[in-house]
Amino acid sequence: MKNNSASHLDQLALLIEQAAAHLQGDLDKEQIELYDLAFSQAEVNTAQALNRLAETSNESLLGKLAAYFTAETTANIAQRFSARPLSYGLQPDDVPQLGELTAYLTPNYLVSLGQAILEHGLPEQPLEESQRIIRDTFREFADEVVAPRAEEIHRQDLIVPDEILEPLREMGCFGLSVPERFGGLKPDDHEDSVGMVIVTEELSRGSLGAAGSLITRPEIMARAILKGGTPEQQARWLPSIAAGDPLCAISVTEPNTGSDVASVSLRATPTEGGWLLNGGKTWCTFAGKAGLILVLARTEPYAVPPHRGLSLFVVEKPVHNGHEIEFEQDSGGRMTGRAIATLGYRGMHSFEMFYDDFFVPQQNLIGEEGGCGKGFYFTMRGFMGGRLQTAARACGLMRAAFEASVQYGNDRKVFGQAVARYPLSLAKIAKMAAYIAACRAFTHEVANLMDQGEGATEASLVKLIACRAAEWVTREGVQMHGGMGYAEETPVSRYFADARVLSIFEGAEETLAIRVVGKSLIDRVALA
Repeated sequence: MKNNSASHLDQLALLIEQAAAHLQGDLDKEQIELYDLAFSQAEVNTAQALNRLAETSNESLLGKLAAYFTAETTANIAQRFSARPLSYGLQPDDVPQLGELTAYLTPNYLVSLGQAILEHGLPEQPLEESQRIIRDTFREFADEVVAPRAEEIHRQDLIVPDEILEPLREMGCFGLSVPERFGGLKPDDHEDSVGMVIVTEELSRGSLGAAGSLITRPEIMARAILKGGTPEQQARWLPSIAAGDPLCAISVTEPNTGSDVASVSLRATPTEGGWLLNGGKTWCTFAGKAGLILVLARTEPYAVPPHRGLSLFVVEKPVHNGHEIEFEQDSGGRMTGRAIATLGYRGMHSFEMFYDDFFVPQQNLIGEEGGCGKGFYFTMRGFMGGRLQTAARACGLMRAAFEASVQYGNDRKVFGQAVARYPLSLAKIAKMAAYIAACRAFTHEVANLMDQGEGATEASLVKLIACRAAEWVTREGVQMHGGMGYAEETPVSRYFADARVLSIFEGAEETLAIRVVGKSLIDRVALA
């Protein structure tokens, strides 16, 4: 079956290319088709990653999960194509058929797979010894320090407490993307995205808002400064970022632009010794607690294309622990902000920000004179790592929901039998486990690609599928808990609320699917 799976997935990939070749490449008019093709490509890549992992592993359960996931992927793609084959230039006979894969979608197979998961547990991602030590260290921290505070932080909308922040500072958590020569943990001579993925997943399993997202902002800021900062700027800020003192935030999104980064309009106008910022930003997570904010602003209002008129600034500010920010400079410039009440993802507070003649010195422009107009590119370099990290956050959140659901399902008896032992529950457990194993496998593959200087499109693909999967897995977690799943005192209700944000931040699902992955598919077939 292993070789058949690889061949079958290769055929699906070719069919996706064939469908993409039929399109005209109009990203606005062909949104529905590109959206479907992007998710189809994400599923194929994820299934391929899980199959490759299963082939090199001694864990037979991985092979069974890979067989199911391959069949699930084929069924999903067949459903999309059969709904509107002509839109993709396909004939009914071109729609993929399950064939022998049907055996892996039968009730008997799913029940058997679910029983195996209950007996043996979710397969671990294979790691080197040093990576296992990192995983175990942060898993223990998540269990003993983060998880016990997670509900209180969520329900009372508290800021992340120092009892979580200080140990993470000491463990070097904020320096995972900062080279060793600047006081970080990343080797000077190569990338280590896998280490970042491991830490992110374990902390997110403890709490997405109170721990799992803490290293996203330093990840993005560090990569942007490494990409575009002068040697002096790197020496100035990277050691502080690595130490987690001060903490940092990212301010790119605006009320009227969303994920359309190129349309940023917050103005930065030159003045003596620097720049004046005027305008608003939104969804600036951790802006209150942060001492540094990476702000994307428009320095050249008439640049063509518009993204070439953007520049990145490091804004320094006092720390605020509350839900309001108000800071006035001696020169009269002002920064204000208010925390936006959110459904979930609490602990860091996401702010709406306003800048009124706020002065930023010239030396705080990333790249200084040479970086003017290049902020879009520096930002995209940071976001590439952020998308991979978001996939890791999704994996951690899925694992938390899965573990809680299995435990509750084993303990809770309905109609004389444990909830987890019913065939429908076993089928759900099997599917949850397959999606978690597949997303973890793909996340680690993309991390390795990024360490080789590749993987930009794959980072978007893994974010697409992992974030969508997290919504379904946490939803099923709530369902398996029954009424208690809807109670705030049960952690799975928090996982469900938190999961919903994953498909929105670090590039909204629609933008990634159409304008990143979809465009990549169109460009690839055009060059073939």
